Amino acid sequence: MGENTYLFWCNETKKAAIIDAGNYDSHENSILKAFIDKNELQITHLLGTHAHIDHIFGNWWVKQTYNVPYYLHADDVKMIERSETMASLWNLNYTPSPAPDSFLVHGQSLMIGNLELKVRFVPGHAPGHVIFVCEQENCAVVGDTIFQGSIGRTDLPGGNHAQLLQKIREEIFTLPATMTLHSGHGESTTVEFEMQHNPFFR
Repeated sequence: MGENTYLFWCNETKKAAIIDAGNYDSHENSILKAFIDKNELQITHLLGTHAHIDHIFGNWWVKQTYNVPYYLHADDVKMIERSETMASLWNLNYTPSPAPDSFLVHGQSLMIGNLELKVRFVPGHAPGHVIFVCEQENCAVVGDTIFQGSIGRTDLPGGNHAQLLQKIREEIFTLPATMTLHSGHGESTTVEFEMQHNPFFR
């Protein structure tokens, strides 16, 4: 499904978080693990921007391999509960995701080593969608809220087009203009580029 899984780590402490574990099979799992091992990273968090099935394929593997807490917004638990049905509808190989160990809330801060990730609530694509902002690195992992030249689809259960546009303006376009946005699919972009060129905001 072309989903982007992110590995976010602190160079000083080697502490790391896996964000949106969409790794689908043993081949993708081995690529991720080889990188983690080569760079001597210690996984401390599994973070989810939201729980659409393409973003949670690898949750069971991460929990099994690294035994770390899984963080998700409470409003997206319903997505996990219906994920097996979605997998069967699409005839996908899927080992059910575990439930979250901890619920994310707007304004919360998470420390990955010496790096701080701030949580912003940006629903619309999914009811419990959040983004993770790191001011120190001038970047944000934004999941499926906004893409280079586009936005997340809102025709799935729990989607709300007007809400997504409003929340992007309030929670993403208020970030520094030069901040890099790492999306759940496709290439990364910047706040400034999307404010100037995204057709949904002209």
